[in-house]
Amino acid sequence: MKKMAIFGFTLLLFSCKPEVIHWQVDSTNQVITEYITDNPEFSEFAKILEATGLNSLLSVRGPYTLFLPSDSVMQLYYDEKGITSCLECDPEFLYDLVLNHLVQSRLETSDFGLGALRDLNALGDYLVTEFDGADVIVNKESMIIDRDVPAANGVIHHIDRVIDPVIRSVYEVLDEDPSYSLFTEGLKRTGLSDTLNLIEFPYGNGNARTRFTILAIADTTFNRYGIASIDDLVAHFTDAPDSVTYLENPFYRYMEYHCLGGTYYLNGLENQIYPILSYDNNIDVRVEDDYKLNYDKITEQYTGFIINQSNIPAKNGTVHTLNDILPVFEPAPTVIIHETTDYFDIKQGDYYGKYYARWFDGENTFEHIKWEGDYMLYYYKDHNAPVQENWDCLSMTGWWWVQITTPKIMKGKYEMSGYQWGGTNYAVYVDGVNTAYINSSDGGTTTWGKFEWTETETHTIKLVTKSPGMLFWDIVTFTPIQ
Repeated sequence: MKKMAIFGFTLLLFSCKPEVIHWQVDSTNQVITEYITDNPEFSEFAKILEATGLNSLLSVRGPYTLFLPSDSVMQLYYDEKGITSCLECDPEFLYDLVLNHLVQSRLETSDFGLGALRDLNALGDYLVTEFDGADVIVNKESMIIDRDVPAANGVIHHIDRVIDPVIRSVYEVLDEDPSYSLFTEGLKRTGLSDTLNLIEFPYGNGNARTRFTILAIADTTFNRYGIASIDDLVAHFTDAPDSVTYLENPFYRYMEYHCLGGTYYLNGLENQIYPILSYDNNIDVRVEDDYKLNYDKITEQYTGFIINQSNIPAKNGTVHTLNDILPVFEPAPTVIIHETTDYFDIKQGDYYGKYYARWFDGENTFEHIKWEGDYMLYYYKDHNAPVQENWDCLSMTGWWWVQITTPKIMKGKYEMSGYQWGGTNYAVYVDGVNTAYINSSDGGTTTWGKFEWTETETHTIKLVTKSPGMLFWDIVTFTPIQ
């Protein structure tokens, strides 16, 4: 199977721009537009708001977080661009420039961490934050010089440099840095660069964004192993240099092992396994006194990050730099908690994380969620509901069945349990085999079976009602059996 096989799997892991959230202004402070227009030191940014029409948006809607440059900062930006005024810029670029400085939620600096802000900016990009002593740096170029300025519809942070919109793919970020020449050439030789260069793709009535995480290796790290050229690198992992575009080639597997489907900044990493692009393997992450990749309990060895060379933002993801070569490794089974709503296609609607939605075509609506019944409901409630993860779940009513396909589960022994509530009896089928029967009185977490899987792969879990009633299905958990 050639390299093109990776596209189908990868496209399932992407996300899109958030919708604007309306927020009632309930403060005696000025709204953001008033704050800017009433302070002469921000006259240039006020001109841009006026030219783009975004001044009215920032007058009544929110909550927002705005990273605000002063006139002197704007002038420095103009000098770098070789212009004298914002009027020389393309209107569309000015529009994007404002949106790049805007996050559609209220985020004070106490909410910042070593990685990305928890919410995308208005361009659908992640803004990266890190620390230099007590100073906060945004996107590795802009320092906050006056923080947490309150506004009636959000909060403002003054910055010392304009934050240029990120336009390069994760591959281009690496390709433009000579420090990663060997790793970049490896991506090119295997053909993975084609996938990593893809920023968006047609989906529905618009486009959807790709999301990747690259675990990059600097040339100096390869040099420690006597690897000084791309031919040395290929030869270090395979004796078949003419077939490195094939999935089974050890060099292809090595390069792909450093490419994750999904964007994960350091502050978003948790103790769990993360999927590589397409092959039947994962990377284990432990977040303890350090970020540990593929930690070996016996030797206590692991691969870590070079922190100041990580969290590099790109249009379709992020790049981290590792402190070692990270050989291909099969992690031991670990606890996996999978949300029934954690799928690319169900996340594309403006309802996601906000309110209810329902669908009637159980065969064609989603790729990894199937059902039969009157309809399936995306259930969302941020209070007084016994949900376990992110306030949402899948719901069915009447006579029904509903099935999900799991992420890749590492081979091994597991006990599977599900968390659901409702008022019905139902049977559980795993990969087509009936493994449990749950009574209506057995709400909450129930055991659905024990399994020993000899391959790392996905699995199907199907719930079938045995009496009419309602189901609210939140998560499924896989717990290793020692």
